[in-house]
Amino acid sequence: MTILQIASSLIVLAGAFAAINAIFLRLPSAIGVLIVALAVSLVLLVFDIFMPALGLTDTMRAAVTSFEFSDALLEGMLGLLLFAGALHVKMSDLKANWPIVFLMATMGVALSTVIAGVGFSWITGAPLMIALVFGALISPTDPVAVLGVLRDANLEKSLETKIAGESLFNDGVGYVVFLVLVGIAFPAGEHHATGLTGAATLFFQEALGGAALGLILGWLTYRVMMRIDDYSVEVLLTLALAFGGYQLAVWLHVSAPIMAVCAGLLIGDELTAHAMSQKTRDYVDAFWQLIDEILNAVLFLMIGLEVFAVAFSMDALVAGILAIGLSLLARLAAVYVPFSILRPFRGFSRGVVPIMTCGGIKGGISVALALSLPETEWKPLILTVTYVVVLFSIIVQGLTVAPLARRVGRQPDLV
Repeated sequence: MTILQIASSLIVLAGAFAAINAIFLRLPSAIGVLIVALAVSLVLLVFDIFMPALGLTDTMRAAVTSFEFSDALLEGMLGLLLFAGALHVKMSDLKANWPIVFLMATMGVALSTVIAGVGFSWITGAPLMIALVFGALISPTDPVAVLGVLRDANLEKSLETKIAGESLFNDGVGYVVFLVLVGIAFPAGEHHATGLTGAATLFFQEALGGAALGLILGWLTYRVMMRIDDYSVEVLLTLALAFGGYQLAVWLHVSAPIMAVCAGLLIGDELTAHAMSQKTRDYVDAFWQLIDEILNAVLFLMIGLEVFAVAFSMDALVAGILAIGLSLLARLAAVYVPFSILRPFRGFSRGVVPIMTCGGIKGGISVALALSLPETEWKPLILTVTYVVVLFSIIVQGLTVAPLARRVGRQPDLV
């Protein structure tokens, strides 16, 4: 199939499944699309058991595996989704919460990676370095899923900023940590890192390089927009920044996710009030909200269909169920420790730890990273376990974080 045919098929299915959800399930849009896609996939798998001559499962598996989900997300959709998410986070709100956002995106990611990695090694018997790679790919919270849930959660502004800001930077830092660990665990791969020095160099090159590139490109775009008063051109410039900046970051071997977040924060900040008329601002906001909604639906559809690419076995399913608890424990540590460090110096919202623990939703990024691993004996197990954790996280955590926020918000202060 051509790229146009694949894109057309995904849009048609996403539209159909979104309509089914809106009419019958009435769940949050992205989660509803995922559940419908997963249900359809499971029905086809069961149907194939009774009618094997039709070969439906083999046909779907061939179609899904031929589509490079990892490349499509990591080198295409992710830049637009992160840019759109960052565009609606105010820099002033982020500055007020930068200590906790910074600690959770650095110390929190490191703690989560170690806890999930060591636990995975204990559960499956995987070598420690391979297990730490799993810990790194399961640690990033998916900003796409998180920001989608926040729209319906109606949280107080400071708490919403903490969750949104942490998820955006957590994702970028987690991706860099993943690349570093893959370079150590699989030294023959593209991201080769020799020892601690090589790993540290790669980390700072990716993280600091991505941030610098995003701020530079965002500032240059802002300067150009100051000289223009045409909303259609200015919307096109933001699209060019998201697409072009992401691809430039990939080419320069710096963190493309961090680039997209920094560029989006800069363009979405009050700074651009001097570069945009109110009409342009309205069009930019509406355009990127629409892009966000469409790509969200397509991404969650793809996650639901990826069930055909997963090699399920009883051992892998048991490991996946155990890993659900492991990932929640790792997330709890990633939230509790940074908040405990800062709590003597500042106050926090009620129930912030349980809400942010439940709000640490895993998503398509973890699946894409698992699919991008080199072909080894451990890849099928890691992919299956990751998929089980992601499904639980999106469906269960995604549907419970808003009720949890409303419930704990009415109780006495909790850490």
